[in-house]
Amino acid sequence: MPDRAAVAVVGPTATGKSALALAVAERYDGEIINCDSTAVYRGFDIGTDKVAAADRRGIAHHLVDIVEPTDEYTAARYARDAAAAIVDIHARGRLPILVGGTGFYYRALTRGLFPGPGRDPELRARLERVAARRGHAALHTMLRRIDPASAARIQIADVKRMVRALEVFFLTGRPLTDHFADTRTLIPDVGVVGVALRLRSDETARRVRRRVDLQFDSGLLEEVRSLLARGIPESARPFGGLVYRQALEHLHGDRDEAATRALIAQENRRYARRQLIWFRKEPNLQWFDGPGELPSTIAAVSSFLDRTLSPNS
Repeated sequence: MPDRAAVAVVGPTATGKSALALAVAERYDGEIINCDSTAVYRGFDIGTDKVAAADRRGIAHHLVDIVEPTDEYTAARYARDAAAAIVDIHARGRLPILVGGTGFYYRALTRGLFPGPGRDPELRARLERVAARRGHAALHTMLRRIDPASAARIQIADVKRMVRALEVFFLTGRPLTDHFADTRTLIPDVGVVGVALRLRSDETARRVRRRVDLQFDSGLLEEVRSLLARGIPESARPFGGLVYRQALEHLHGDRDEAATRALIAQENRRYARRQLIWFRKEPNLQWFDGPGELPSTIAAVSSFLDRTLSPNS
């Protein structure tokens, strides 16, 4: 193991990654770096299950609440910010601990992103007109035909990312995901020890239902109303993500609260399956079965890290 190490706790939603990361940080004198694409936005708290400041046990958290909802925050920017955070944490003599379920961000940091062709305003305008005339699903169908891997990770509501993936294909003749082999990591001198959590599908479904109920009971709809009252437009990127998109639709009268809760739970289960498929393709992850907050899971992960982080390993 290189002298400069970092730990990553990744995996599908509702597996207890945050609880496990806190336990690891306490045991190894670590600091946590967020790896969730929505948690970077200020004000989007309940739907992203951010760990409240009072529950962080005094452990520093990085890349949480760092940009406004109207800002555009990309995977490339995340990779730069996370790499800088790792350098700072190492300078303090502590262990960086990445935690989250956004696989594209994790890959951008650990394996890099290709520079890609420049923007083509005319092509983008044509693709945006397709979305406006025929609906977002038409773009997603097009993307699924030429780049199934990108279609699996990009939600239908995320027009910007769909347009970029299609733009890369039409300008280069290769799917966006094919370009990943040409990339270089921003942290070549850091040995990342990857820990991934997984649960049985029935356990995921139970935990997702409980989480959605807790989000609503904790004031999710009030949070959304407050964001809108502050002038945050519904076109802001975090409003297009899971939970917030369905909450907005409910406030517009598209469905009642019970149906909205059920839909969010269903979409979370689908998202968990996509995350599992993504992370299974990531190299060098050590998988653990069981919720991250379970003492037996924490013990198993700690035993693995004791061996792996040892100077003699």
